[in-house]
Amino acid sequence: MRADRLVAALLLMQSRGRVTAAELADELEVSVATARRDLEALSAAGIPVYPQAGRGGGWSLVGGARTDLSGLSAIEAQALFLLVGPAAAVSGEAKAALRKLVRALPQTFRADAEAAAAATMIDPTRWGERDRRRPELVDLLQAAVVRRRKVRLTYAGSARERTERLIDPWGLVDKDDIWYLIAGTERGQRTFRIDRIIEAEPTDQPAERPDDFTLADAWEQVVGEVERRRSRTWATVIIEARFVPVLRTHFGRHCHTDGELDHGRVRVRVRLAAPTPLDIARNLAGWGAMIEVVEPRSVQAELARIGAELAGQYAGER
Repeated sequence: MRADRLVAALLLMQSRGRVTAAELADELEVSVATARRDLEALSAAGIPVYPQAGRGGGWSLVGGARTDLSGLSAIEAQALFLLVGPAAAVSGEAKAALRKLVRALPQTFRADAEAAAAATMIDPTRWGERDRRRPELVDLLQAAVVRRRKVRLTYAGSARERTERLIDPWGLVDKDDIWYLIAGTERGQRTFRIDRIIEAEPTDQPAERPDDFTLADAWEQVVGEVERRRSRTWATVIIEARFVPVLRTHFGRHCHTDGELDHGRVRVRVRLAAPTPLDIARNLAGWGAMIEVVEPRSVQAELARIGAELAGQYAGER
């Protein structure tokens, strides 16, 4: 859990006065890139952490080394608790870390720090859904990433066929409560959905990871490729401007206004994208005559087919 690492990083700097990203990575058993991102997160949250370049440099706290948290100002303490507080709702370890931090603060700061920690919470469950559980395999795979050990996977692909692979685990990503594993394979970098992993067995074989690998960059490439696949078909539609926000909830980043048609923006032209013409038609069929598809013809044809099916099924019912 990242909250634990942020707290540990802060305490380590206060005990040593200065640390490098490599030293922090070694202490926390994470990659140097992850350690650097944690330090940058502390700085962005208002904690007085700053880097020093050059030989003998590293990351330090303004004012030099401190032996406890009493050197934090009230604003700095609040910033820290606002940053890590939400994690306490989903992690018992983060909650325990926050309790220790509160005891280390000066008495005058404790009330505000506790209020800051409770000011925000995380509810990962969508409306109408049951509580989602963190997959049990996540902890096993995280340990393999940190310890750099190969893992033998039994995996069910999109067609549900089972395959066995020996992979180098590089990092895990939680995207909208769906977990993914970024890993190295004999065919290069691959992405695995955790909920499709049938079995995972850590081995004693050391895992390899490219020196220039960063999880953020790797995931950005994955997202870019997925979004390209999701936008293979584009359509132009005309709709009243007040309904554009509704379209955006369905099509997300693949919904762009393309100019107004009437004075006062009563109607607008909108560009929409989805993997296939049928995917677009299914999303637009319920709008009926409220939306006009200008092009392409393939989407118009799918809408006509859906309309004919519905007319045929319900025409005789009154």
